[in-house]
Amino acid sequence: MSPAAVRIAAVGDAAAVSELLRAYHEHTEAEKVAHGLQEFGPLAPAYAAEVDAAAFPGADVLLAERDSQIIGMVVLRVDGADAEIKRLWVIPAARGAGAGGALLAEAARRATAAGAASLRLSVWDWRHGAIGLYRSRGFVEVASWEVRERLVCLRMPLR
Repeated sequence: MSPAAVRIAAVGDAAAVSELLRAYHEHTEAEKVAHGLQEFGPLAPAYAAEVDAAAFPGADVLLAERDSQIIGMVVLRVDGADAEIKRLWVIPAARGAGAGGALLAEAARRATAAGAASLRLSVWDWRHGAIGLYRSRGFVEVASWEVRERLVCLRMPLR
């Protein structure tokens, strides 16, 4: 299997980004139900709007591709010395082959180039595989900035 290549999303990628976002949010909502945080229902309006617009003003959407197929994404927002990643998602069939790590590496490279001192993210505490990936890349748990319970906040120094 060839390694994943990472690139910035283009206008023509909007449908693929929306599809990835929908999969991400639907999977997350199902996990919340399984962990007793909510009852099953439609996507929250904010998430549905995000899927429909596939837009993140002021952020870069990075895509992972393998064999000309888009297999994952991450959103990177840099604001001065702070950088944050959101919506890291690799389709289940492509997991375990390095796409998530490639997306993280490119997000860190871009954040560093933009002058950020650290990269932060939050992740649900039951996502053990994702937490392991983040820790293997140098992220450490920090005091929470989230109001929602069960979100673990992690930060990685960039310089």
